Amino acid sequence: MNLDRLRKRVRQYIDQQQYQSALFWADKIASLSHEDPQDIYWLAQCLYLTSQYHRASHALRSRKLDKLYGACQYLAARCHYAAKEFQQALDILDAEEPASKKLLDRSGKEDIGTPESSKDWDMSPASIKSSICLLRGKIYDAMDNRPLATSSYKEALKLDVYCFEAFDLLTSHHMLTAQEEKEFLDSLPLSQQCTEEEEELLHFLFENKLKKYNKPSDLVVPEMVNGLQDNLDVVVSLAERHYYNCDFKMCYKLTSMVMVKDPFHANCLPVHIGTLVELGKANELFYLSHKLVDLYPNNPVSWFSVGCYYLMVGHKNEHARRYLSKATTLERTYGPAWIAYGHSFAVESEHDQAMAAYFTAAQLMKGCHLPMLYIGLEYGLTNNSKLAERFFSQALSIAPEDPFVIHEVAVVAFQNGDWKTAERLFLDAMEKIKAIGNEVTVDKWEPLLNNLGHVCRKLKKYEQALEYHRQALVLIPQHASTYAAIGYVHSLMGDFESAIDYFHTALGLKRDDTFSVTMLGHCIEMYIGDTDAYIGTDINDKVRGNLNTPALMKMLNTSEPGDLLATPRLEESNVTSLETPLSNQDKMMLEAPLRLSLTLECDMYESDVMLDTLSDTST
Repeated sequence: MNLDRLRKRVRQYIDQQQYQSALFWADKIASLSHEDPQDIYWLAQCLYLTSQYHRASHALRSRKLDKLYGACQYLAARCHYAAKEFQQALDILDAEEPASKKLLDRSGKEDIGTPESSKDWDMSPASIKSSICLLRGKIYDAMDNRPLATSSYKEALKLDVYCFEAFDLLTSHHMLTAQEEKEFLDSLPLSQQCTEEEEELLHFLFENKLKKYNKPSDLVVPEMVNGLQDNLDVVVSLAERHYYNCDFKMCYKLTSMVMVKDPFHANCLPVHIGTLVELGKANELFYLSHKLVDLYPNNPVSWFSVGCYYLMVGHKNEHARRYLSKATTLERTYGPAWIAYGHSFAVESEHDQAMAAYFTAAQLMKGCHLPMLYIGLEYGLTNNSKLAERFFSQALSIAPEDPFVIHEVAVVAFQNGDWKTAERLFLDAMEKIKAIGNEVTVDKWEPLLNNLGHVCRKLKKYEQALEYHRQALVLIPQHASTYAAIGYVHSLMGDFESAIDYFHTALGLKRDDTFSVTMLGHCIEMYIGDTDAYIGTDINDKVRGNLNTPALMKMLNTSEPGDLLATPRLEESNVTSLETPLSNQDKMMLEAPLRLSLTLECDMYESDVMLDTLSDTST
């Protein structure tokens, strides 16, 4: 009987997803060929495709084929991995190398003329070795052994540079820093395994997946691969770049275009969800979340989307945590969900629990600066500036060009009273933002402008301080603290009439602003009194402003720059500014004439002009 015709029919049924038919004929072929190893392999393959993992493994291991052939060893281990028996899968892969290695070594070196040659099995030696390394990496990943998983993925990609899954796992899970990614990409043997055209194609596609928050640049498609500019993966990469640059409107335009062409594009979904959060499109996110949960209930991004919706609508943090926890249960290494889980505690000022989630994200996303950034923010909110500075420095070492991180380092310098360093870092962050392009004019940067105003006031540069505060008003016109800051600077300059106007405006926006109420009273007294207006050069700033964080909605290729990360942003949280107790000398000064009294009051209540902080995300 001509079994080759039946073998082709088995492959045909597999291609047509008729796995039961394929299994039926594969079983009969194996009997008719007296259990030829290749036919047993295809029988096991059919059992695997019908989710009969233990039967498939037994079919191979009972005949010791996993010890003779690399392909059988890989398939047996894959069966146990699919059954979540990770240690058993690892034991099979770590067993003694297949004795005959007919598929891996003898092919090409000698013409053995048997059906066991790699040509007949439709596999190359390198692809089998690469697949084994990839599977080993996934097993280590599932066992929370990130260092060994990373080295396995890198080895898989070196053996087969076309193995995109290994590269995607390295980048999307943020296993390498931006520098390590670049060095690894340069070390790949592209020229040895690819033609010149394919080498340029692979280099372009891989480079496109690298960190988007590190030195943003325009997307350039080489002429040799012209036509890829409309490829959805490339468009998603461009959208990610816009997202990290805070150009959310353009990002939304691109992701919406992708979602029309491919409604559930896997790489696009986290970016699209983050953009919907940033733009406050709650209804659209609600509709998308319902569709995802209905169609993909076992995909973590579905529950991540639901959790982001509840975070966005506010006062639903318990619901958000429930769904984000489900996302992390489905995939423990899903970084964006861990970061958003931390945010759900951060908005309630549950700093310890927020940091626990961020620390988990940091362990999972070694190459992402966002968990470090958010841990630093939480330490800053608990007045632990030393630890905050340490984590900000780690975030800065991962993403040295990120303006959000530079800004937070400047905030710590401000808290430490190092005004010059704070000014230099704030200006450095401003330069980085200006280099991005026109998309800087979003309210995301308003805290930076206000903080520049605060530090200039500390350095007695009152005109510059006013200019920065006015620029902040352009971005967010109805912000009471900005009007109070402008009024305070005017009072230091002796322009009490203008100061009174701005304090009135601030109180119109926020009636319970203690600082504005107090300063308004003093400014009115000075304005109507027959005393000389003072210039604020005699004021000793004895009390520093505390850190006031509009905690941002932080998201998500991590991604990750993430998870990101990176990352949806939180709504503004209320952080109470503390006042420093008065010394005995200060108490004596309270009995001094009105002018000294005003000077003291300015010192006391300056802490109410609160220093803003901002931070980036990502998913």
